[in-house]
Amino acid sequence: MQIFPRSLNKLPLILGGVGTIVPVLLIGAIWYYLTPKNFQVGYAPTQPVPYSHRLHVGQMGMDCRYCHVNVEVAAKAMLPPTQVCMGCHSLVKTDSARLAPIRESWDNGMPMEWVQIHKLPDHAYFDHSAHLAAGVGCVTCHGRIDQMETVRAEVPLSMGWCLECHRDPKPNLRPRDQVTNMEWKPEMAANWTAPDVHPPQHCSGCHR
Repeated sequence: MQIFPRSLNKLPLILGGVGTIVPVLLIGAIWYYLTPKNFQVGYAPTQPVPYSHRLHVGQMGMDCRYCHVNVEVAAKAMLPPTQVCMGCHSLVKTDSARLAPIRESWDNGMPMEWVQIHKLPDHAYFDHSAHLAAGVGCVTCHGRIDQMETVRAEVPLSMGWCLECHRDPKPNLRPRDQVTNMEWKPEMAANWTAPDVHPPQHCSGCHR
């Protein structure tokens, strides 16, 4: 006499499927909802002043280093202080309503609270000056900033993404005087060859 119904023969198959699918869905949900927004491609937070890189960099031709002054000599590219903005806007568009927070910051001495978009976790060490010295262009990590009305994250800046470049950096290198040139291509420098650099691939290179 059969004690258990035949339908129970499918139980191991069902449990195996559930045991595979549920953890994958759970990991995916945790990965999506707990990953900081700034690691998501397309992240474009609202800034206190709607600054247009497309206008300032793309149309007016301003160099990245005008606002991010210390990017070649410091580990972090500073966010521009109010003084940099007022260097122009004390004379240009002085009555613009969109620039009211800039003028207020200038008058009361309180810094603008820009929302940082490209931000690595505290346990990851990154040095802007080292990358620019090697010839890594701004566009490699930040995308075509000169075409963005609102700056957004173009790449995930994940450990895997960084390691891909560290394993084969040459496609991302250029002459040092072209690091801020968003339109530079290797064919523009026929006699130039990428330097033989060896960025760290071991853990202590970025986790110090």
